Amino acid sequence: MKPQPVKLKPKITIASNEITAILELLKVLELAGCIVTIDAIGCQKEIVKLITQQNADYVITLKKNQGNLYAEVEKLFKLEISTGFQELQHSTYKTEETGHGRHEIRHYVMLSGIKSRLDPDSVWTNFNSIGMVESVRSEDGNTTVETRYFISSIEENARKFANYVRSHWGIENSLHWVLDVALREDECRIRKNNAPQNFAVLRQIAVNLLGKEKRVKRGIKNKQFLAAMDDNYLARVLALA
Repeated sequence: MKPQPVKLKPKITIASNEITAILELLKVLELAGCIVTIDAIGCQKEIVKLITQQNADYVITLKKNQGNLYAEVEKLFKLEISTGFQELQHSTYKTEETGHGRHEIRHYVMLSGIKSRLDPDSVWTNFNSIGMVESVRSEDGNTTVETRYFISSIEENARKFANYVRSHWGIENSLHWVLDVALREDECRIRKNNAPQNFAVLRQIAVNLLGKEKRVKRGIKNKQFLAAMDDNYLARVLALA
């Protein structure tokens, strides 16, 4: 079976609580055989460990305040690119898109065999490769360059890596649309204590379970209404947890 990307990004404003929410969400999801992609807030050793314990792989954005790891990853990429990748296994991939007055070129690079250099003490579980995405965007006569780095448990395959990174944003747009339209998340006025974080997790669990229920051919909003009106259907949805 082809691994499916699972994208996590709870809409929570306090970083420490968001990390806790991600950990709790990972515990209730069936992740075996999936590729989990998370923004930089999820670049935590305990999150990586929990993902791999569920027989899943990860592609996680590397944040600059992650100790010396960001600097070492950046340094290693620059060295390998300047020397023509003489020491490490690597793969590259390139995409080019034009539309709506914008032209964007993305260069994807993955390096494997990096553990002895970047994680000799094995503090990151299944840390097998690092990825780089360089985006060159031209719009209205202006050109901008953005470089992002990732850590991953998958072996070097830049084309697959590109797919996982792009799928991450596609899932984000889709998920946030569902949360807003079907569950009216942006209209929620819950503000006190841990309630916003708790409800954010519950909404994403609800979307996940309703999406897994395939017998009723309806959208998430209609399935939610049906679950509220029919206890038997609600029990069927909850049984998918």
